[in-house]
Amino acid sequence: MIIKKTLAINQPEVGQLIRDLRLAFGLTQEQFAATLGVTFTTINRWENGRSKPSPLAMGRIEEMLKKMADKE
Repeated sequence: MIIKKTLAINQPEVGQLIRDLRLAFGLTQEQFAATLGVTFTTINRWENGRSKPSPLAMGRIEEMLKKMADKE
C-alpha cells in the first residue's frame, strides 16, 4: 500500500503558488480553471486567500508542478 503525502502549505502561500503556477503556464484564471475542472470564481478565491483548494484540486495542482519541474 502506497500512502501519498499531500502538500502542506499555509493558505497565503497556496494562493501565491497557484497564481505563480498559472502565470508560469501563461494561463488566464479562466483557462487555469478549465484545466483544473473548476470555475473562474474558484481560482480567484484561491488566489485571494478567501478559500483553499480541495484535496482533489491540490492533487491536480501538484501534477502540474511536477510537469513544470520535469521541463527544467
